Amino acid sequence: MIGADLGSRATLLQFSSAFCGPCRATRLLIEDVTADMADVAHVEVDAEANLELVRKLDIRSTPTTLFLDSRGHEVGRAMGAPKRDQVLKAISAIA
Repeated sequence: MIGADLGSRATLLQFSSAFCGPCRATRLLIEDVTADMADVAHVEVDAEANLELVRKLDIRSTPTTLFLDSRGHEVGRAMGAPKRDQVLKAISAIA
């Protein structure tokens, strides 16, 4: 579905658009948080180039980050730029 490998524990699927400042900040935050987490993948999707997926997943704004379990099922969602604590809490809640 997303054209990338899922993390063995979790995947953070971030929907972004080209001229979105908060999207860049979100990318840097997630890359920083997940840098030492080999079992967590971060996948960034260009929302404008993937409109069918955006509609299917009901993405209404960028950035939106979906928290997926190891099977690719959505277990959480952050609309807008998430805070570090929110990302860490969401990851730790995924077994």
